[in-house]
Amino acid sequence: MKANAFDTRHLLAFSALARLGSFTEAARDLFLTQSAISHAIKALEEQAGCRLFERAGRRVTLTQAGEQFLQHVDRILAEMKAARTGLEELSRWGHGRLRLGASTTACQYILPTVLREFKQSFPKCVISIDPGDHAQQTDLLLNNRIDLALMLEPSGLKELTFVPLFMDEMRFLVAPTHPWAQAGKVQQETMEDETLILYNQTSYTFRLVKDYFREEGMPLSNFLELGSMEAIKELVKIGLGVGVLAPWVARAELEAGALVSLPLGKRKLRRRWGVAYVRGRRLSLGEETFVGLCQTVTEEFRRTGDEAA
Repeated sequence: MKANAFDTRHLLAFSALARLGSFTEAARDLFLTQSAISHAIKALEEQAGCRLFERAGRRVTLTQAGEQFLQHVDRILAEMKAARTGLEELSRWGHGRLRLGASTTACQYILPTVLREFKQSFPKCVISIDPGDHAQQTDLLLNNRIDLALMLEPSGLKELTFVPLFMDEMRFLVAPTHPWAQAGKVQQETMEDETLILYNQTSYTFRLVKDYFREEGMPLSNFLELGSMEAIKELVKIGLGVGVLAPWVARAELEAGALVSLPLGKRKLRRRWGVAYVRGRRLSLGEETFVGLCQTVTEEFRRTGDEAA
């Protein structure tokens, strides 16, 4: 014989009584009469086939069976609330808010295309963007000041969920007239004479590059650091130094022949980009859409990264 499903109203009464420990307070909380609460609990205990509460005067406490049952009820009611929220979002299509964080690079080269597509589906969504480096994005997420961050993969942070988008590789970028470009390879014997042009010294990427060269036995000594990828590319074009950038941020210049890309060395310096959010958060429809659009927009970067692996 198939068991009947529990009545949602009975579950709500059970949850309120378990939380408040009083028929009077549970009735007040649910805007019902005490007799309605009593009837609901009686019907629920009959259906469950066991006592769920111990009565002691006006106060009630859960039995062992009641404590176990409460765990299931809490999950059921939470799922129902989430389903209701999702339906409300659908009924208010395009409304809501989206608080984003992104590195300066992502703001410049990825976000514009993603947000243009996003606005077509959510025209009335209020979007805010906090640009900043890796550490800033992590701090904003953990302090609930943003919902999602488009950033490099955080290392060892169990508090965050990370949805990978693509891998890239840091490489030397030089002007086509540079001796390395003419030779088609990096000439290690001239490395000490070169000025490396690197991204912001306070950035996570700078630390990755610095660690890479130290491990390769070539500590950074002669370098410039700038806070703009565009400025780095312009200085490299006019021959003032050698840039260390990911090729996808200079795709137009590489395709036009204005810059030439060369590997850093035999060992590759690779980074993983993705979307991060606080672990355990249930993403809204808008947030899920944003993540999906990021995956679509960066698909070409992912293919390029796979080919370079």
